[in-house]
Amino acid sequence: MKIKGLLLSLLIVPLLVPAQDIELPLPRKQGGQPLMQALSQRASTRLFDTDRVIEPQTLADLLWAAWGYNREDKRTAPSALNRQEISLYVITPQGAYCYDARQNVLTQVAAGDFRESAGMQPFARTAPLNLIFVADLDKAPGNDMMFVDCGCIAQNIYLYCASAGLGTVVRGSFDADELARVLKLNERQKAVLTQTVGYPAQ
Repeated sequence: MKIKGLLLSLLIVPLLVPAQDIELPLPRKQGGQPLMQALSQRASTRLFDTDRVIEPQTLADLLWAAWGYNREDKRTAPSALNRQEISLYVITPQGAYCYDARQNVLTQVAAGDFRESAGMQPFARTAPLNLIFVADLDKAPGNDMMFVDCGCIAQNIYLYCASAGLGTVVRGSFDADELARVLKLNERQKAVLTQTVGYPAQ
């Protein structure tokens, strides 16, 4: 009976372990290339170095540039009527996370490698990072401006990547239902855009 009880406890304990959230370093808000130089180097990349990971500091800088707070209640990209209806989700080889810009934390949604669910293009399955743009339909009911807001965030990512030597490509080819399952979205949340990031293959 003792052995049976021990085995049962070993099965239950992992279920009680809290999610492995990631506290990001403070983003660096200075430096980088001048804007015109970054614009001249902005490009879409579809070939990534699959062996090179994105370091935590670079990830923190990237996410802040994409959709962080640069004022008390305003962000680095605009949104219609300041609704801020977009959430950024992050898929890495280790798991799926939601970016909490206020706390500068990646909140774990699911553990495991879900890159195959991030997009239909082969490179999405091997690149180190996929970003998923998720709209809260209750904040933007019937509002097509959410697609414009996604575009503004995506361009921030492009410009940061050009400045930091990263490659990126924005993508509309993905299975929204599959992403909703992986990211545990509710019926009022919708994946509307994806973007892959990594170091360009040499």
